[in-house]
Amino acid sequence: MIRFGVIGTNWITDRFIQAAERVEGFHLEAVYSRKEERAKAFAETHSINRCFTDIQEMANKEYIDAVYIASPNSFHARQAITFMNNGIHVLCEKPLASNEKEVQQMIASAKDNNVLLMEAVRTTFLPNFHVLREKLPTLGVIRKVNVSCCKYSSRYDAYKEGRVLNAFNPDFSNGALMDLGVYCLYPMIVLFGEPEEVTATGIMLDSGVDGSGTVIMKYDEMEVVSTFSKISNTHIPTEIQGEAGTVTIDQIGEFSKLTFYYHNGEKSVYTQKEDFPHMYYEINEFVSIINNGEEYESAINSYEHSLITSRVMDKARKQTGLVFPADRI
Repeated sequence: MIRFGVIGTNWITDRFIQAAERVEGFHLEAVYSRKEERAKAFAETHSINRCFTDIQEMANKEYIDAVYIASPNSFHARQAITFMNNGIHVLCEKPLASNEKEVQQMIASAKDNNVLLMEAVRTTFLPNFHVLREKLPTLGVIRKVNVSCCKYSSRYDAYKEGRVLNAFNPDFSNGALMDLGVYCLYPMIVLFGEPEEVTATGIMLDSGVDGSGTVIMKYDEMEVVSTFSKISNTHIPTEIQGEAGTVTIDQIGEFSKLTFYYHNGEKSVYTQKEDFPHMYYEINEFVSIINNGEEYESAINSYEHSLITSRVMDKARKQTGLVFPADRI
């Protein structure tokens, strides 16, 4: 049994718990919130034994073995390192940190303390992503990728009324690139590795974050064009074009359907059955690695993939002028 703590009491933590309860060996033991009333209410809802309002107090192996971090992006590195320095495994929501420097510090802490650190990008563990990796060579040499994740934020209406909520506040290392662009970049980096060049543009909001943007990753024989937005929607699927055919992916954040179109006229559709909630697959990977206990690193959501993704986002932010307080530390 692995005793988990959760950091954050928002909707994503609710989804995490719903999925994790299906994972063998998972036990939810503790919750942290900055507000005691919120922690107690959340604990009562989910039958959690322990409540904390102090991260350092929670980071004690007497209470938990692992923690899921779903706090604002700017807190990820500091909180994760606190837990790892106390021998506690960390599953941290994407993006892993505010910048590459923080990611490097987190990885160093994981290695120094012999614990598992994994970025919680769920899509790379979904059944259809495994199908994509397996079938990708049938498309021949890949030449062009168009990947899109544009979702009109429910908080943008408040922003237009003059209320800057966390989602559009640079103090929390937020914005379109960090919150949605990572869904475009991370799986493509898992598939194709580190690009040779990165070119980026963005639409900046008055609050200091990007509302939308585009990142082009140039490889030796191909390019990946990623488009993301929190101020508009898209209904265009992701498309990977090869010399022998093309595959479309319905919703890059879901990977619910893959359709392969080949130049010879053949067509193949894959809708791999998912027996569990989406977050189950990443949590199961995390728990399995801990239970295996031989090497504390995911082969899919690896340190290398997290480092490359953060490096690409740093390069993109530099070109668009997107700066966070965390960058100045």
